[in-house]
Amino acid sequence: RHIVEGTVISVCLALSGACLGNIQREDEPYTMSKGSQFEGYCIDLISELSKKLGFDYEIHLVKDNRYGAMDSSGKWNGMIGEIIKGDADLAVAPLTVTAVRERFVDMTTPFIQTGLSFIMHKNADSEDSSFSLLSPFSMEMWVGVLIAFLLTGLCVFLVGRISPTEWADPETDEHNFTLLHSFWYITGALTLQGAGPHPKALSGRLVSAIWWIFAVLLLACYFANFNTLLHSKSKSISISSFEDLANQDVINYGTVENGSTMLFFKNSNNPVYRRIHQHMERKKSYVASTAEGIRLAQEGNFAFIGEAVSLDLAVARYCGLTRAQEVVSMRSYSIAAPLGSPLVKNLTIAILQLSESGELTHLREKWWASSCVGFGEAQMSEALNPHNLRGLFLLLGLGLGIGLLLALLELLSRARNQAKDGKKSCCSVLTSELNRRFGSGGGEAEQESSDKNKA
Repeated sequence: RHIVEGTVISVCLALSGACLGNIQREDEPYTMSKGSQFEGYCIDLISELSKKLGFDYEIHLVKDNRYGAMDSSGKWNGMIGEIIKGDADLAVAPLTVTAVRERFVDMTTPFIQTGLSFIMHKNADSEDSSFSLLSPFSMEMWVGVLIAFLLTGLCVFLVGRISPTEWADPETDEHNFTLLHSFWYITGALTLQGAGPHPKALSGRLVSAIWWIFAVLLLACYFANFNTLLHSKSKSISISSFEDLANQDVINYGTVENGSTMLFFKNSNNPVYRRIHQHMERKKSYVASTAEGIRLAQEGNFAFIGEAVSLDLAVARYCGLTRAQEVVSMRSYSIAAPLGSPLVKNLTIAILQLSESGELTHLREKWWASSCVGFGEAQMSEALNPHNLRGLFLLLGLGLGIGLLLALLELLSRARNQAKDGKKSCCSVLTSELNRRFGSGGGEAEQESSDKNKA
């Protein structure tokens, strides 16, 4: 009583004492290596079946890493071939139930229902265009612009308060650069329009000049990238069905060679499907495995055709991929056994029980859980990020810092002159000046001056 693990799994029924072989093919998420052990949907499935039916099993991987197809001489390869030869008693894998396979092996009731679809790299058409005006910049970039805007407005306000050239006498002069006017002033620069009054001090003019340079270069980058995105979107092709796929020659497409999907297109009488098969034959666009097809789809300019359930897993793993909504040729996955095997009836009943109890749904949710990876490597968005314009942000930060420093130096110079004239301490004069400009007294004087000017 033992079970072989692999593409074909050897299963031993304790009930009858017969040694059974069960083949498995290493294929995510159905069967995956984990050290010397195996894990995956099919491993959990055969484990649940063994508990229900009371048998032991040994697993081994199929030698040629194929599901099974018949060659021109009538011989079967892959998992089906090992079942026919007696090298295994069960083949537990995403084996599609087909008429030709049913002629040579017995198959249980399906444990997964699926159909044919295709995946491809996401493009501009697959994204929501409701906020296309924001697409030239990434979310981080917009946050950076907002922070730069707030810091610059605050800096203009502080320079206007500190610099004696901008606000000579807080007790009598009106303060032009209030907090509201400071933000209005830099907003006018963003729209390439003036919003007076303009700064008079060197520090204020420096901050304004740096902000204008920042605004002009930022707008240039925005419109250049926006034009690029619009241009690339106009060239992109919208493909949402097999007919769309067959009617274009820009994107190549293919499926696994000698698999049931290839045979479906080869034997179909539908003119669209026949054109797809002719294209794959002409371009030799078949792939050796599902993993290779997914890799080509990630690289772009390739659509991989396969079972929807396997493609859903690829989309859950790799966020840069998208699956077409159209699903054709509904099919199912079953466990294969030799013709006349007494296991088939019991396995069918056990699979139905697992389905009715919700265990199959639980296994599907467990192994098809979304965990996007590789999105950074296959990112479809061409939005600018802060690191692309870090030099521009550094220039703005440096300009704001120098502007504030100059304003403080202007105030310090005035405080020194007043200290000399009044024979007072420079620090006390500077502190008094700052209190007048930022204290309540200065604010009241400013309000009184504003009222007088209005009168």
